[in-house]
Amino acid sequence: MKKKMLPDMTRRDFISTSSAMVLGTMASLSMPLEAKPDNKLATSSKGMVTSPHELATGAGLDVLKSGGNAIEAAIAIAASLNVTYPHFTGFGGDAFMIISDRNGKVRTLSGIGQAPQVLPQYSGGTIPTRGAQSMLTTAANVDTLGKAFDISRNELGGKKSWAELLKPAIGFARDGFPVSESERFWMEYRLKDMASMPGVAQNFMLDGRVPDIGEIFRQPRLADTLETLAMRGYRDFYEGKLAERIAKGLKEAGSPLTASDLAKTQARVEPPLRVAYRGGELLANQPPTQGITTLEIMGILDRFDMKKIAEGSADYYHLLVEAIKRAFIDRNRYVADPEFVDVPSAELLSAAHLDKLAGQIDMQRALPWPHVFKNGDTVYIGAVDAEGNAVSMLQTVYFDWGSGMMTGDTGILWHNRGASFSLNPAHRNVLQPGKRPFHTLNPGMYLKNGKPALLYGTQGADGQPQTLTAILTRMIDYGMDPLTALSKPRFLLGKTFSDTRDSLKLEQDAGEQVFSELARRGHEMSAIPAQSPLSGQPGAIRIDDGVYRGAHDPRSDGRALGV
Repeated sequence: MKKKMLPDMTRRDFISTSSAMVLGTMASLSMPLEAKPDNKLATSSKGMVTSPHELATGAGLDVLKSGGNAIEAAIAIAASLNVTYPHFTGFGGDAFMIISDRNGKVRTLSGIGQAPQVLPQYSGGTIPTRGAQSMLTTAANVDTLGKAFDISRNELGGKKSWAELLKPAIGFARDGFPVSESERFWMEYRLKDMASMPGVAQNFMLDGRVPDIGEIFRQPRLADTLETLAMRGYRDFYEGKLAERIAKGLKEAGSPLTASDLAKTQARVEPPLRVAYRGGELLANQPPTQGITTLEIMGILDRFDMKKIAEGSADYYHLLVEAIKRAFIDRNRYVADPEFVDVPSAELLSAAHLDKLAGQIDMQRALPWPHVFKNGDTVYIGAVDAEGNAVSMLQTVYFDWGSGMMTGDTGILWHNRGASFSLNPAHRNVLQPGKRPFHTLNPGMYLKNGKPALLYGTQGADGQPQTLTAILTRMIDYGMDPLTALSKPRFLLGKTFSDTRDSLKLEQDAGEQVFSELARRGHEMSAIPAQSPLSGQPGAIRIDDGVYRGAHDPRSDGRALGV
């Protein structure tokens, strides 16, 4: 990859003086560009977008400003993130959407690649988390975007062409974009692992070194691939000329996936799961996602009068964590691909079951927590247009940098979601031909009076339901605006890449009194810095009587922008 050094210039200086070169075809991008986005609450009555990268958010904003709808804006953002945030997402990964029209008609898209029809043989009893043998499931991200595009055209009167929505991403890949703080962090962190991630080492580093923040990064091969996709349509990724190149690249890399496996890949259009909460409804994608887990947590909390519990108190954190534990036990016991195992979704979200779990919570004693933590990274996208149509979306390559492997000369980094399968024949998530793996991704939407009132989602694997629990209670129960809710201290229960203890990790600004009281109740406490990326990177948009207020986490490189 060709990259350009920026000696004696900060990222802020470069973007301010050279935006035309960075944006290429997007030279008219209608947003201020900064080294780090201002942590401001965006407000608008004409439309809003949010994402973890400022350039991608701006691409979506331009779609809305030029008359596009929420789905079209989300596609432009998603495609742009697949270029500008390569450590967390890409066209070689999966994606999920919740889409609502202005009247509250909702459907979900679950884009989960499936295992190959002919399975590889693994030695040692485990599936590698990096390398060719982790390239074990097809990638459904592109089909998710394509099916959303069809819904936009057929049901929401969308006028933008498929090629037009990919144009910003093509410009970023061809002309370059400034390396983000997040990308540099995750590349530096993984330097010791580069031997198992040759695609990253060869395609995202410069002469063996990590690019600087603000250094311009170009991906000409990915630009060529995107131009092919723009010209030939989204199914060309699975059944056309591009599919042939991808299949060839997968074979050369050593993946068991074939052209036939690619052709079978389809995102599922399904009704959402629902649970009542404070006079409204929370929505999530169906299994094998853990969306049901977030709904179960919130359903438990609906049994408690949160107004009698001070936000940010020890009681507040204790209750949230104890509800999370109960739902996680159910998740680990039941959630997998419902085409292969029975997932009792209705029972898990039933009033009787939620009553039972709520009744198990002891406000003075923590439930011991020895359960396995699940890894993964992703990006959140939210969009709402002037008509009230709304999209809540997540996309991912599973681990940061996915499998670490490229697919031939396509410029596509393939994900490693298949590494989440088990090789234990008795496990619900055991690897089987054509099976979809368990997914941590769960974008969300809250309906009030039958119409979208909140859009939300976060990066963070096991941390996703935990982060969402904190921001949802703060926005719904305590009436906070999105930026205030996102800025408050958060927690993470379980292991992380930097701390293998099954402790409750809480940001330090929660206060010493909260730490000591939670420890007294039996929580094994670990302090993490305030505004720690370990506690997720969510985004949220509140919709209230035609007024939109949104933000992206101050812990991220992102921002929300209103028309």
